[in-house]
Amino acid sequence: MSKRNSQAAKSAARERLRQERERQAKKDKVKRQVIVGVSALAVLAAAGGISYAVIQANKPTHWEAVKDDTVVAPANTTGKDGTTVVIGKDTAKKTLKIYEDPRCPVCAQFEQTVGATVKKDIDDGKFKFQYSGATFIDNKDNGEGSKNALSALGAALNVSPEAFLEYKTAMYSTKWHPDETNDKFKNDSYLIEIADTVPALKGNAKFQDAVKKGTYDAWAMAMSKTFDDNKEGVQGTPAFVMDGKQLNNGTPLLTVEDFNKVVDAAIKG
Repeated sequence: MSKRNSQAAKSAARERLRQERERQAKKDKVKRQVIVGVSALAVLAAAGGISYAVIQANKPTHWEAVKDDTVVAPANTTGKDGTTVVIGKDTAKKTLKIYEDPRCPVCAQFEQTVGATVKKDIDDGKFKFQYSGATFIDNKDNGEGSKNALSALGAALNVSPEAFLEYKTAMYSTKWHPDETNDKFKNDSYLIEIADTVPALKGNAKFQDAVKKGTYDAWAMAMSKTFDDNKEGVQGTPAFVMDGKQLNNGTPLLTVEDFNKVVDAAIKG
């Protein structure tokens, strides 16, 4: 081989090596870009997942959200947002205001032992009855039953005051009232099952539709706020107020005798 041919062969070999190195460098660059891109996507995906989780965690619950909804007040109500519910004869001179939480076990005891007396007193015109619903038991365990039951009571009140009273009695009965730790009232189906024991509500499509759609959910929250903001010093249920004064001072009136004694004294003034 001549010196010229040898030199040409070496140059060709060096050129091939240079080209191979360039190709490998390009491959390595592309590989690095892919790795960086995938890593960036992974970071973004993780960040997006975290952001979504944070957004979901901070998203208001249904019941928090409906506080800002326009209140649909049931029929047979008056006052701001329909939160004044008064039932009884116009001739009755006094009004007995009773605060109750649907899940309250002591309220259930009161209704089971004294409820019939209250109903008779309303019918006889001894006093008007003013209902004020509370939902503080839900707040203790992040429940929904008190609020949902209160909304269903609004649907019953929209049918008639009588349907409301009968439905409330059924809710608090030994058969249907759950243990305080059981948030059973959060289920619309259970509330409708109870309602089917009330003649005016049994199979009542309009009532059932209102319960399922939560027509009176915002009303229930507005009603609950009247308990939270009450000026009578009421902190628990059941509570009894007449002429702006608490009658039981936190002591449940769980017998007809105790109830009559306190209410009669308040009526006489």
